[in-house]
Amino acid sequence: MELERTIPASRISPPPAPARGWPGLLRLVHLSLAGWTWAVFAFFYIPILLLAVYSFNDSKLNIVWQGFTTKWYGLLFENRVLLEAFRNSLIIGAVTTLAATALGTAGAWILHRYRYPFAGWIGLLIFIPMVIPEVLMGVSLLSLFSSLGVPRGFVTVIIAHVTFCFPFVLIGVQARLDGIDPFLEEAAMDLGATPWQAFRLVILPYLLPAVVAGALMAFTLSLDEYIVTLFTTGSQSQTLPLKVYGMAKVGLNPQINALSTLFVAATILLVISGELIKKARSR
Repeated sequence: MELERTIPASRISPPPAPARGWPGLLRLVHLSLAGWTWAVFAFFYIPILLLAVYSFNDSKLNIVWQGFTTKWYGLLFENRVLLEAFRNSLIIGAVTTLAATALGTAGAWILHRYRYPFAGWIGLLIFIPMVIPEVLMGVSLLSLFSSLGVPRGFVTVIIAHVTFCFPFVLIGVQARLDGIDPFLEEAAMDLGATPWQAFRLVILPYLLPAVVAGALMAFTLSLDEYIVTLFTTGSQSQTLPLKVYGMAKVGLNPQINALSTLFVAATILLVISGELIKKARSR
């Protein structure tokens, strides 16, 4: 049985004394960062809160509170111009989402599945619509449509929106494909599946989260786009951002506040629903 050796107290070095002033300095840094974070949140959300509050203001001027009312919401649903513009935005956004999702998913799979010369340059060309200024894209598309004799309308707007939306879908699907097991497709084909069945029943379910995220991104970008739409739209295909901007240039309109409040509420509900669905699926 071994005996434990005792170390003389003289040989034990005392722990280093904490530097004076550091706890107070760290606390000051933490408080400063917390204050800056709250200031950023206030800068973003206080205008939205004021917008929602003044959508119930009885006055046409948003700077003076004259009482609570919901009449602006009633007038909003009676405004045929805004309702038609909203319908146009939904139609353009839905078609753009379907086309951009299909093109982005197919393009990501082709770039991942096959190897051919100049693949890097092709990928670079695909990403250009994401970084090019919107004014340049709008002018270039307008010149293209004018030179081809294509009248501006729903078709030109949809083509323009698909042009800058599908790269976002492609990037998300490509990121998902980077983590896929390369033997999944081979295993499915060894079990008797055709290449199309292997893609539809094995690869596509694996890519579904990225495809859905890309589709939501494409729909959001299409619904919110203003500059490119301004260059490519016609008189019968005016979207909601164009109409809202035209109303805002004339003056403050409480109906715009009501419309923005509805969009904010819908966004919050979608975010909460997505989080609840995610938690339910994780359980």
